[in-house]
Amino acid sequence: MIMLQSTRPRLRAWVCSSCQRRGLTAARRPHPVQATLHNSQRRSFIRNQKPTSFNTFVNFSGANVADKYHDDTILRQIFDSPSVWKEFAKTDETRNVGLFRNAYLTRPKGFQIFARVSLEKARKLVDKILKASSIQEYQDIVRDLDRLSDILCRVLDMADFVRVTHPDPKIQHAASEAWAVMYQYMNELNTTTGLNDQLGKAIDNPEVAKAWSEEEMTVAQMLKLDFMKSAVNLPQRMRDRFVTLSQEISEVGARFVQEMAPEQRSLVFPSSELHGLNPMIARNFTRRGVVYLPTLGAEAAMALRQVHNPEVRKKIYYAARTASKNSTDLLERLVKLRAELADLSGFESYGHMALRDRMMAKTPESVREFLQALHTNNAPIVRREAQELLEEKRRDTGDATAVLQAWDKDYYAERIHQKARSKTKHDDFLSAYFSLGTVMQGLSRIFNRLYGIRFVPRECLPGEAWHPDVRRLDIVSDTDGHVAVLYCDLFYREDKSPNPAHFTVRCSREIAPHEVEEAAELLGQSSEIPAFTTAEEAANDGMAMSQVDGKLKQMPTIALVCDFPQNAASRNGPALLTFFQMETLFHEMGHAIHSFLARTSLQNVAGTRCATDLAELPSTLMEYFATDATVLSLFARHYETDEPLPYEMVAERLRWSKRFEGSDTENQILLAMLDQELHSAQAAKPDVDSTQIYHELQRTHSTLPPDPPGTRWQGFFGHLFGYGSTYYSYLFDRVLAEHVWKEVFKAGDNGGGLDRANGEQLKENLLKWGGSRDPWQCLAGALKDDRVADGDEKAMRLVGSWGTKSNFKEE
Repeated sequence: MIMLQSTRPRLRAWVCSSCQRRGLTAARRPHPVQATLHNSQRRSFIRNQKPTSFNTFVNFSGANVADKYHDDTILRQIFDSPSVWKEFAKTDETRNVGLFRNAYLTRPKGFQIFARVSLEKARKLVDKILKASSIQEYQDIVRDLDRLSDILCRVLDMADFVRVTHPDPKIQHAASEAWAVMYQYMNELNTTTGLNDQLGKAIDNPEVAKAWSEEEMTVAQMLKLDFMKSAVNLPQRMRDRFVTLSQEISEVGARFVQEMAPEQRSLVFPSSELHGLNPMIARNFTRRGVVYLPTLGAEAAMALRQVHNPEVRKKIYYAARTASKNSTDLLERLVKLRAELADLSGFESYGHMALRDRMMAKTPESVREFLQALHTNNAPIVRREAQELLEEKRRDTGDATAVLQAWDKDYYAERIHQKARSKTKHDDFLSAYFSLGTVMQGLSRIFNRLYGIRFVPRECLPGEAWHPDVRRLDIVSDTDGHVAVLYCDLFYREDKSPNPAHFTVRCSREIAPHEVEEAAELLGQSSEIPAFTTAEEAANDGMAMSQVDGKLKQMPTIALVCDFPQNAASRNGPALLTFFQMETLFHEMGHAIHSFLARTSLQNVAGTRCATDLAELPSTLMEYFATDATVLSLFARHYETDEPLPYEMVAERLRWSKRFEGSDTENQILLAMLDQELHSAQAAKPDVDSTQIYHELQRTHSTLPPDPPGTRWQGFFGHLFGYGSTYYSYLFDRVLAEHVWKEVFKAGDNGGGLDRANGEQLKENLLKWGGSRDPWQCLAGALKDDRVADGDEKAMRLVGSWGTKSNFKEE
């Protein structure tokens, strides 16, 4: 059952070409930054923005327009100047309001109390569902099950974020314990046949089903499928086997990722054979004139790009592309277990099982149609790139008959890149135009232009944030007022993960009147229940809520985590982002805008809880905005001189960085095809050979030289565990994002990237629905293209035929 539906999209988790080479898996003019913010300014801002009490209930009739430009200025300052943030964040409040203003979480023990109170609520709700007998009670079942999911996710999502992000080990430990308690209970629910039976009765009763909204029916069908995929309807013996298989898959998959290793861990060369390699790299691995080069990692990847000797490159390539026998054995064991699990659950293959739920593709056949069409579209581009590489090799060797080898690709691509880079400005020159505060200011301006929402800085109260660097932003709509809360943890810390991520700490969900009544009854009954001011606060644990059109809703609460270094040269200077870091922040904000706008009544379909192969569309789309000249002119200015960014610098950088994009796309297509094949019916065969499958795919579909015999790179493809027949999603969303950029935002022509009508078209047809409407209908509405409305194999083939081109439009 969908008791825990991850709200954190898989962000930039594909295998980029550089990782594969390493064998890893892995407008108003802005004001200049001011050094200080006068106390009178700060007090005026706070007085205008924060409620008169710490009640988290918000009832806006409209946004505070008078302070819009003041907010815009402050927004840049609090991210660019630590001293401004320190002054802004001062508060007279001394009471600990709890993490995210969750009143339970004022101390480590609060996590246990929060889990225990939530568990009691969940058990009462389960009892109610199991006893349902009247028409009205069955009509309530979908919302009851959704609330049950929300009760668990309130603890699980919060605890999951805290245990991997909070710097205090005691709080990490407490969060982990709370998570474990709720996760164990969730697993119990997933084997509770009565919940599945009651939901089935409700769906099968026409009088019940006709009373449900489109959103409720969507969630009902989603939950029913989840029960089916959990084998809850099977006899006990088969359910037991299902549980055993699931556990084995988890263990073998984890081993596959953790024990991943090359057959040969290092290579030994005389230093004279590594001519061309970066001297610093060579020196670090040289002992007495001999270089001991690790097979995997940045050093081997660099050697493939720089070493002049083709025989040396060949040896490095073979070693870096050959996983250990143990790695491939674990992979093949994993896919066999998945095949058995799918068969037990009544599916033709694991691919059919995985694609049935929350996926636009629906079937492996549709995925193959998409990938084949995309390959056909991309092949001419790769042929041109391959010819360019071959010509570079022939010029270099002076041999007009030379043939391109697999170990030549990176070397000659790097030579071509070097020639292009020598004509461009360095990335650190570009970064002067992308201070973090300027970029955040720009994102607020973009979203205000497109969707009528903006970022309003808000001071964090004691205990609300997990680190002093965390900035809180209230998301304010020009029509609905305060609609979401965003916590930004964007600066580097030693104890932080370096991976950028969007976390949904709490989803949007409508809070029913009877929930408020239940909360009122609990007030003052136990010392474990915090002293809430109102029953509404108690119903949402003290966290942010809103009331629009008479309906009380818990607000989306989002945490955005990045790892940007602060300015080392100045304690009060801004963090300057590279172009790639700026794109990364735009990407993550694409997920956030989805969460802000998709404020559904049911949390199972809120925000990014949509079809998995649609989740990356809004974020990938934002990368197009990050390269548009008109959009960049809205905010990109030099942090010292306030001069606007010369767009030709960006255009030149993009030209060389996208030089071999077709080859990278072909690589992704091959990996997605491999993912499909390894989760097809042939994975159930006792003699499944992943190496043979991968090499055959390369020989059939690769335009560039395929891997030579004897290699087995698939043993390094760790995403086969995490994605499991859905790896195509990254490519799918890349294609969709480019098409939306062209068709909805007119590829930025004539200011199309900032046109409110275009933003409304995307919001009203796609973004605001989250997962509550058929994604193909959403896409068809956004694109105004009924050819994709049915979402069948023909639609998948059409999407593939759109292909991917360059990520920017040259001015």
